[in-house]
Formats: sequence, C-alpha cells, structure tokens
Amino acid sequence: MQKRMTISIDETVYDGLVRVVGRRKISRFLEDLARPHVAQDDLAAAYQAMAADTEREHEALEWSNALIGDVNDAPR
Repeated sequence: MQKRMTISIDETVYDGLVRVVGRRKISRFLEDLARPHVAQDDLAAAYQAMAADTEREHEALEWSNALIGDVNDAPR
C-alpha cells in the first residue's frame, strides 16, 4: 500500500530531479534511494529466500568455484 507524503526541498534540487529523473518519476526515484536504508527486513527476507533456493545456491557455488581457476593464472 502506498502512502502520500509532502516534502520540501530546495528549488535547485527539484529542478535537478526534473531534469535528470523526469517529472513523473521523482517519487519512484526517491523511494528507490530510501528503501535500502529503511526497509532492511525486506532485504534479510530476500537473502533467506535466495539461500533456501538450493538449485540457485548450487549454480552459484559452481560459478564461484570456476573462478578459483582464473586466479591461478593471475600474475602475482
């Protein structure tokens, strides 16, 4: 569920947001910036869900193990 909020920002900042992000996209842009700082429970749940996906974890392990061979060829 979304909530409506009114904020006050400097005119220069607002003009920059309109120029860079676009007038109808500012809300989503600010939400995407704030989410990692205030919705950390969602991140923990997402990590738990990923860890529970055994097929994905197996593929990730294979990928990371394949990278170890690349290190052997790296100059020291």
